[in-house]
Amino acid sequence: MNAVLATRNPHKARELEQLLPGWRIDVLDAYDYPAEVGRTYYENAHAKAMFARGRAATDAWVLGEDSGIEVEALAGGPGVHSSRTAAGDEVGWMLHELLGVGVGVDGDGRRARYVSELVAITPDGEELRGTGTLSGRIATAASGTGGFGFDPVFIPEGEERTVADLGDDWKAQHSHRANAARALLRQTG
Repeated sequence: MNAVLATRNPHKARELEQLLPGWRIDVLDAYDYPAEVGRTYYENAHAKAMFARGRAATDAWVLGEDSGIEVEALAGGPGVHSSRTAAGDEVGWMLHELLGVGVGVDGDGRRARYVSELVAITPDGEELRGTGTLSGRIATAASGTGGFGFDPVFIPEGEERTVADLGDDWKAQHSHRANAARALLRQTG
């Protein structure tokens, strides 16, 4: 299946291509992407998918994805503003924001979760969507070379290493985006 993903992030396209077996995913070649002004991940993902639907080949599926990280000590932020908040230095920004926030079992402000919303629009206009989360906590220091974004400081629940340490194979099975992709695939039959 051919699909076009509305993103400027080629990492997301490659990751989704691995998560959606049999799909070939191209990045939408556009310079005028809509601003991410939605209040929810779904609103942003839907706007991206609709933008792609208006520019992609009529026989292609189109995809919009929005994701973010929600941290307890940041009142659930940065959330839908994740990609814009850190200005390309996700790790440095997060570690700075959580300076002085301790690690503990009770009331741990470093608790966090990744969220991904994936919206697909078929060539005939049917909309499908998948939502995925991954719970965990923010480390006190960066570790690992895999992944991108906040992965070097995100330790998934039940793990002692960051997503960047756990690697791409682990991420392909357990990430928020993997969970969203599985939810979407269940709808495609």
